[in-house]
Amino acid sequence: MRSIFWLLVALVSLPQAATQNSPDAAIKRVVSDPAFVAAMAAIDRDHERLIADIIAITEIAAPPFKEEKRGDAMLERFRALGLTDVERDPEGNVMGLRRGTRGSGRLLVVCAHLDTVFAEGTDVRVKRQGTRLSAPGIGDNSRSLAVMVAMIRAMNEAKVQTAGDILFVADVGEEGVGDLRGVKYLLQKGRYKDRVGQFISVDGSAIGDDIVNGGVGSRRYRVTFNGPGGHSYSAFGLASPAFAMADAIKRLGAIRVPATPKTTFNVGVVGGGTSVNSIPNAMWMDVDMRSESPLELEKIETAFLAIVKESAAAENKARSTAQGAVTTDVKLIGARPSGQTKAETPIVQIAMASARAAGLTPALSYSSTDANLPISLGIPAIRLNSGGSSDHPHALDEWIDVEKTASMRGIRALLATIIAAAGL
Repeated sequence: MRSIFWLLVALVSLPQAATQNSPDAAIKRVVSDPAFVAAMAAIDRDHERLIADIIAITEIAAPPFKEEKRGDAMLERFRALGLTDVERDPEGNVMGLRRGTRGSGRLLVVCAHLDTVFAEGTDVRVKRQGTRLSAPGIGDNSRSLAVMVAMIRAMNEAKVQTAGDILFVADVGEEGVGDLRGVKYLLQKGRYKDRVGQFISVDGSAIGDDIVNGGVGSRRYRVTFNGPGGHSYSAFGLASPAFAMADAIKRLGAIRVPATPKTTFNVGVVGGGTSVNSIPNAMWMDVDMRSESPLELEKIETAFLAIVKESAAAENKARSTAQGAVTTDVKLIGARPSGQTKAETPIVQIAMASARAAGLTPALSYSSTDANLPISLGIPAIRLNSGGSSDHPHALDEWIDVEKTASMRGIRALLATIIAAAGL
């Protein structure tokens, strides 16, 4: 009878124990901790300093494959903040370690990418109107870099201690044909590759309710159609790379893809030819295909590659190949893996609890970010925003709003997630 009594006591206690160990309870403990309160107070007090840092980082150009100067600025900041083992790795990633209390072991990576989509020579000077700041790349991803710096500074000032080590990374090659080269090096070749247990990509300026736990996979190709070329009048009738490419674009545009899982394709850049009165000897196009589903991505990729062959063959059949046939050169210029960190994974649950604690209604979504790579490797990974609001990403008139309430709410959710995740 006595053993049954204690069994009943244990069973009654189970819901209470589960509640105490829930993500919401864990976040409640984090945000009520005096050190966390002090850290948030420091960021609030220094909000104008954060804005100044956003502007300073934005105005250091970081075009694709030329992120070094912006990396220099982050290297200087990481050293000034007292991170240990501050370095730039061979790929160009800048990183520093904030040590936890339990010693070396599995660590949490918190990263924000250095690069923008904008070409060298783009005017990146920031224009300010009230709380709105406008400049290419300011939301994607200068604000995230500045917020990372502000959080480290505040954690130091408030003497926030985490159980696990946190590796802060300003990484290269997230955008476009950078093809996640920074994170690929970090997780596949870098010195910490065997220690990464969790991963948070901080990317984009938004209030903090959008938690990306799914990676949109992509395949990117540059396809060149080559041919003999010739004078538009005297050589009229020869097989033309221009007509072959146009036919390929038309055929691609006729493909039907599912709305769910979302699958897309795009011809983003085209070029070639020498003059208006010359049959071109080469035409090229850059093509982007994406899907939330690895299977659907494989389907659209297979269909596209078949179209390229069919269009070249059709052109060679339709016109003369006496001077040479149209041929194709197909090069893969980007491959991002897809996948998902399941909703029940602790880091996802912690992020959702952090958003709720900040008064937000969190939602899970898919996107193409640095988190794609760790997700594909089985590392629990998510993408979080850095607070505030923004619009027109990847456009010359990109802007963010640094109104303090929305800015601080997003930072609060982000910092609580980082601290709680570092204790998992």
